[in-house]
Amino acid sequence: MRERTHLKALAAMIISTLILSLTCGCWDNNELDEYGFVQALAIDRTKDNLIQLTTHFYNPSSKMEIGDGGKASQKGINIQTSGETIFDAVRDIPIKFGRKAKWDHMRVILLGERLTKTQNIMEVLDYFSRDQEPRGTVLPLVAKGNAGDFLKIQPFIEQTIGQQFKKMETSGAIYTAKTSNIPFYELAIQLKSPSKTSAIPVIHKINDQRDAEVSGVAFIKDGNLVHIIGEMDTEAYMMLTNKYVNGILDFPCIGNSKGYVQNKETLEVLSFYSKVTPKVEGNNVTVDVKLEIKGTVGELRCSLLTTKKDIERFENAINERVKQQVQHAVATFKQQKLDAIGIGNQIYRRNPKLWKRLEPSWDTHLAQSQFQITVDTEVLSTGMNVGTPFGKKEK
Repeated sequence: MRERTHLKALAAMIISTLILSLTCGCWDNNELDEYGFVQALAIDRTKDNLIQLTTHFYNPSSKMEIGDGGKASQKGINIQTSGETIFDAVRDIPIKFGRKAKWDHMRVILLGERLTKTQNIMEVLDYFSRDQEPRGTVLPLVAKGNAGDFLKIQPFIEQTIGQQFKKMETSGAIYTAKTSNIPFYELAIQLKSPSKTSAIPVIHKINDQRDAEVSGVAFIKDGNLVHIIGEMDTEAYMMLTNKYVNGILDFPCIGNSKGYVQNKETLEVLSFYSKVTPKVEGNNVTVDVKLEIKGTVGELRCSLLTTKKDIERFENAINERVKQQVQHAVATFKQQKLDAIGIGNQIYRRNPKLWKRLEPSWDTHLAQSQFQITVDTEVLSTGMNVGTPFGKKEK
């Protein structure tokens, strides 16, 4: 009995030793100082047709610089490399930086305007879809001009310019609808969709090139940049794709605006819903667009909202203004033969056989399509003030 107990104890000891030998080894470890953590990446094409990377690394140093008012040391470091391929340029980073690039925490990828016009971005971004480190949530941006120059800008409040640009894109899409917000994985889906059209937010310089702003949208068709729209058309695009979350709608005064410096009033959008339904009869494509808006009065200058009839007139003015804005964006898309809102994708999902017939000449069908737009606005409240302009007596 004692011998059997001894054998069990010995067996348990041997098994424990084997398990520990498998779990406590450090033969394949990598030290923290071997890596540089990437916050942002800018991709450009040089005059020699090489791929140029400007990689923005996080600087973990937190020391205070003496004689500079206690200002923290720079949190971002730019390293520039180039090569015939992305991988070639990436592998040259250690010879300039002394560390291997680690992509897990990358916030944004900036694509230079020249690059997107001359090379298929699917080829450019293939490396980041294939490597296991970059996350599918990284945000792409099209940079007006040279993308690398944007990484020289100092952030306002975030520690790195990569994080700053990410917050500008996400907050801008949510609160202003003057830009879009598209993660890397969604871009990949759009590029492979039947319409072969995707939308990427645009970043451009302001204030004499010292600062940047994320506004507008660049449309990529078959992998190349074909058109960029401004803020007004971007708002309409966000409405048509049901991505409009919050924003401000401005429209001309419906009352007597004589003597006013600004003759516009505003509505703060609190709730927005849109539905786009394509219909095909023969070779004719008709698209029904229904927009539903709910919000509160943002500013009154010359309108009176004291009766139900006043509010109805106010709502109709907003309806007309939004309808004109959407019509302008639709006209631009049709002129550019751009399936910006994914009409072809809807037709494909509902009837693949019909799409197969329409696809060879889809650009023509799209340019000749008819849009029927209906807008329904509901004013929920005039705010904390009554339905008269500030400082005026109610009539």
